[in-house]
Parts: sequence; C-alpha cells; structure tokens
Amino acid sequence: MAKLRRNHQSKGSGGGGMITKVGIFGALLAALAYFFGAFSGGEAPAVPNDRVDYAGEEYFTPTGTRGEQIDYQGFSLSYDEEWEQAEWVAYILERKNLQQEWGKRPRGFKTDPNVSTGSATDNDYRGSGYDRGHLAPFADFAWNDAQARETFYLSNISPQARQFNQGIWRELEELTRDWANRFKRLYVVTGPVMTEDPKGTIGRANRVAIPAAYYKVLLDLDDPEQKGIGFVIPNEISFNPLPKYAMSIDEVEKITNINFFSQLMPADVEKRLEAAGNPDLWPFSKKKFNLRIGRWNKVE
Repeated sequence: MAKLRRNHQSKGSGGGGMITKVGIFGALLAALAYFFGAFSGGEAPAVPNDRVDYAGEEYFTPTGTRGEQIDYQGFSLSYDEEWEQAEWVAYILERKNLQQEWGKRPRGFKTDPNVSTGSATDNDYRGSGYDRGHLAPFADFAWNDAQARETFYLSNISPQARQFNQGIWRELEELTRDWANRFKRLYVVTGPVMTEDPKGTIGRANRVAIPAAYYKVLLDLDDPEQKGIGFVIPNEISFNPLPKYAMSIDEVEKITNINFFSQLMPADVEKRLEAAGNPDLWPFSKKKFNLRIGRWNKVE
C-alpha cells in the first residue's frame, strides 16, 4: 500500500486509515542522492532493480490548496467545505494491485465522519439529475474491500453530468488503469476545477457546487521512460477524442492553481516532466472511444 505523507495535520481516517510516517528522512536522502547523481551525469549509487520512487515508499501530496486533508488506506483527499467535495484526491495506482481479484462493489454512499465540518450527504444528490461521480474510482481499489468502501464516502464524490460520468470520464478512468498495467505504477491526482465558477449547486442542506470541469494528472516515474500528462475536461457530454483534452501537468497547474508534485522530485526533474505532456507516449484506445460515442454517451 502506498504511504501518503501529510503536508499538515490530518483530522482522521476511516477503518484505521491514518498513515504513519516510516523512515521518510532516510528514504528521501537516499532517493535524492540517487537522482541528483543520475541527472548530473555522475555515477549513481546502486539501488534495487525494483525501486519504488523518489522518496522511498512515501508520496508527497499536492500543495497550494485550502482544504482539510484526510488520509485513508489507499488515497488521500483535501476536502473543501465551500464546495462540499474534495479539491483533490491523490494516490498511487499499481499494476500488482489491479491484477488481483475484485471484491464486491459496496452498496450505497455514506457521509464521511472524518470531515470535521461535515461532508455532503446522499440527500444532496438525490433527485438532482447529477451522478454521484467518484474522484478516486471504486475500480482502482476493487482489490481491497476496506479501501473500496472508503471510495464511497461522499467526500470522494462530486456532481457529474450523467453523460460525462458514464462517457468520457469513464473512458479516461479505464485508460488510466490500462496505463498503470502497462507502465507498472502511476501517481494519480484528480479533482474538480475550482478556479472556474460552478454551474450551480445541488442539495438544499449543503448546496454542493457543480463543477464546470474536472482535471486528472498522471505521472510515470518508472524506467525506462518517465513521463507525465494532464487532462482538463468540461463536465458535459463529449464527442471529442480524449487527446483533445490532453496537456502538460504545468498547464493543469496553471488552470487549477495547484502544485501537484512540489516535493516529490528534484526541481530540474520536476520541471522537465511537468513541461512535456506528449499524448503520443500514452496509448489511447480507439475501441473505447467508439464505445463512448456509440453506447456510453447514450445513457439517460
């Protein structure tokens, strides 16, 4: 399980999901020494063939946001009280987990008891015409029952147009799992674009904001080809191919005002990977696109 380092004190986690810091300082020094040597042309020290990432087993969460950070077993999120949803969710998606057998899909969505100000409720979504859209998808955690249940907290849910959630967003989520299987491991950060005015609100009690768009950024740090890519997609039906929405991580950061990987990599490596969002390095699926256009977009 990926460990997530907190940028500030978390309030709690469900099902024993509070993450403990384990040897971060030593792991960070070792990892930085390796990569600074590697990218400066010097001889890098020996490392295991199955290396984890720049900071050992620690993941550094995004910065520049205002929400309450909560760490679960498989992912972390930052809950924005004003919008009544997460401004980001972050986790590591690994091939070894995706290849395990799926558990049973949980039934029903639950108010998140770990949000100190109170999360949205299921009544906010009922009858709204909007899907309860996962930010951290169930399918990314279906191999672990406890982690799968945590994806059904309403802190991880956002109002998504039905033909968006079950259309282009579904296509991107499925491709993300395909890419993780292909590349071994991906850093994933997802959320609503909160720098644009919402399309309105749902729910009389909590007035959950309806985002105008959503983003997803992906980072592949494993050899032989390290790379990153981002997407910003309007919260509506789309007949465009996914590469139309592809961009660099730098561009997503400008749109969202979020620094996604500020503490994860040496500055020069971060600059290089975040500036290049080449969709040619990420195999898209014509079959999934045709399914979206021919079937998924027709959901009522």
